[in-house]
Amino acid sequence: MGGLTVPSSAFPSVPILYEDNHLLVVVKPVNMPTQEDESRDPDLLSFLKDDLKQRYSKPGNVYLGLVHRLDRPVGGAMVFAKTSKAASRLSDAVRTRSISKTYTAVVRGKPQAPQDTLKHYLLKDTRTNTVTSVPPGTEGAKEAILDYRVLASSGGLSLVRVHLHTGRPHQIRVQFQTIGCPLYGDQRYGAAVNRPGQQIALWATHLSFEHPTTKEPLSFTSLPPEEEPWTLWNRELIGGAE
Repeated sequence: MGGLTVPSSAFPSVPILYEDNHLLVVVKPVNMPTQEDESRDPDLLSFLKDDLKQRYSKPGNVYLGLVHRLDRPVGGAMVFAKTSKAASRLSDAVRTRSISKTYTAVVRGKPQAPQDTLKHYLLKDTRTNTVTSVPPGTEGAKEAILDYRVLASSGGLSLVRVHLHTGRPHQIRVQFQTIGCPLYGDQRYGAAVNRPGQQIALWATHLSFEHPTTKEPLSFTSLPPEEEPWTLWNRELIGGAE
């Protein structure tokens, strides 16, 4: 069902990449919370529930299961479950890392290795909602692993493709900050090199998993918007999303 959009007073549209009786795959808008938070701003989960209720004239509450998240400033492909069975099976797939999630990012500088596996231990401060890289064995720290490949570099910036093995809060942002390459536009983990108002350049470009009921392999791609700094690498972006 690619190409459909859900109109919103707060956001121009929420593209629907796929929908059936079990799943809803959409493109999350940037700067929209995945679910309700203390800001009380319109969130994607509530927005989609309201849309399902209206489109299908459903009485009462609408079920929509959240099985993974994207940080508020990040956009891209997300899957939601329309039944509790689908939610349970997709959540199991997330836990067993059988859902493949690929991101594209623009980072400051250039990583030393053209491709590598990054492994850090991350500790979250719930009071400030910030994450730091800490020594192994630190109480409360969780292992974070990702693979990356540099697709192109230009003007002090690099376009990288990132494949997550773990799904820790702010993982990509903190791990690249730790190696000296904070993300373009990241105000939280790269304030020293990014100007206020710059949009973080991190996009969930590819999502693949097995359908929770039919077992059919599903794969979805969402490209970043055609704006800076993404427009520096239009050709590489298309290839990097594959």
